[in-house]
Amino acid sequence: MKTYVRFGELVVAIIGALVWLAMGGTNESKTYFKTISELSRMGNQAQTKRLRVDGYVEPGSIVRSGAEVSFVLHQDPNKRQQDGLRLIVVYKGIDPLPDTFKDDAQAIADGTLGPDGVFQATKIQAKCASKYEAKPQLKKNTNQTSI
Repeated sequence: MKTYVRFGELVVAIIGALVWLAMGGTNESKTYFKTISELSRMGNQAQTKRLRVDGYVEPGSIVRSGAEVSFVLHQDPNKRQQDGLRLIVVYKGIDPLPDTFKDDAQAIADGTLGPDGVFQATKIQAKCASKYEAKPQLKKNTNQTSI
């Protein structure tokens, strides 16, 4: 009987350790998806969480310095500098930036917000909407008759 109790304790300990490791891993990998306006409303909470921030690359803001790339994201492509919703992003990742990362491209930066208000990105995703849209189809004129 003693061996069954010890075996049961060992199984419970192993399962407990696995659950603890799984919970710790999910908490560390949580990422909150935010826009720049949502990020600005978070206050100091934004510095304690891993975030993904969506915005548009401000034209002329991409500066490459060795392995580091800095740029500015803004909220709305139609209101570039009027609304003041801008975020300075510094990327120091090991992966190369995507080919679609350029001025006015929609980009998602994954990382953390520093105490100085600069977003430290470890991953960048870029999207070029016009490149992936379907070509418009020409409508046939139904009034014309073929001979």
